[in-house]
Amino acid sequence: MNEKVIKKLLFAIGIIICLSGLISSPIALLIGFLFTLIFGQPFENYTQKGIHYLLKISIVGLGFGMFINETLQTGKEGLGLTIFTIITTLILGWLFTKLLKLDKHLGHLISSGTAICGGSAIAAVSSVIRANPKTISISLGVVFLLNSIALFIFPTIGHFFNMSQHQFGLWAAVAIHDTSSVVGAAIHYGDEALRVATTVKLSRTLWIIPLSVASMFMFKTTDGKIKIPWFIGLFIIAILLNSYLAIPEVITVSITSIAKKLLIVTLFLVGSTLSIDELKKTGIKPFALGIILWVFISVSSFLLIINGV
Repeated sequence: MNEKVIKKLLFAIGIIICLSGLISSPIALLIGFLFTLIFGQPFENYTQKGIHYLLKISIVGLGFGMFINETLQTGKEGLGLTIFTIITTLILGWLFTKLLKLDKHLGHLISSGTAICGGSAIAAVSSVIRANPKTISISLGVVFLLNSIALFIFPTIGHFFNMSQHQFGLWAAVAIHDTSSVVGAAIHYGDEALRVATTVKLSRTLWIIPLSVASMFMFKTTDGKIKIPWFIGLFIIAILLNSYLAIPEVITVSITSIAKKLLIVTLFLVGSTLSIDELKKTGIKPFALGIILWVFISVSSFLLIINGV
């Protein structure tokens, strides 16, 4: 058995362990990162596609554990905080991009990823402003690293300050960049935290559309293509089916359980895409911008949520 086959088998075993439900989301991400650090990435051409599809399938599956009235109420509660944090983060991003003398495309992508939903926002906005591959890669590297850190520290902070499940779910949705890490951080905090985090984050993701339109005019690229996150519609359909059809509980519980396990696999795959060499090439200034914006959105939203504003 040659070395490549062994690596692929070990990678497959890692996925099976994630599906078993025996490990948490942060550990899955860490195992993925360590695997690539030690053995390399045996499925480099397929991993990103795997993350793309598994995340969407997981999110839709989680919809079968939610009810429409609760979802609408949660989305309404998070609307004001969403608008405030998106606008202020984008303004700060623009200011610090100038202060740090960063490329305006790079600064805008990092700001967009921090303000809305990490890699999804970066992918959507980059296609509109016609950012080059290197700029996209750097912005994704910054966001993914901070996502990974958040996955570990947010639940610890939440428990330390005795945040309720509702408070933590709202905070995670606002202050963690990528949807996978938001759900990953909330999944072990509690079922209510998971429902709140998923609902608010996906409603936040819809802001990709107005941001893409605004970016088109800011960068004068009116021929750009706006990417709409259609899977959110499937998520809403799943909630409606669960709310109005008499689906046996054993089925909905099984679907949500599988969705949670697939999310753990997704985070294992995300961890396997992190590269120390790529992060080193990124440089200090992009990380400085990412950290400044992340600290701002984390602290400001935390204080607003804790104080019930």
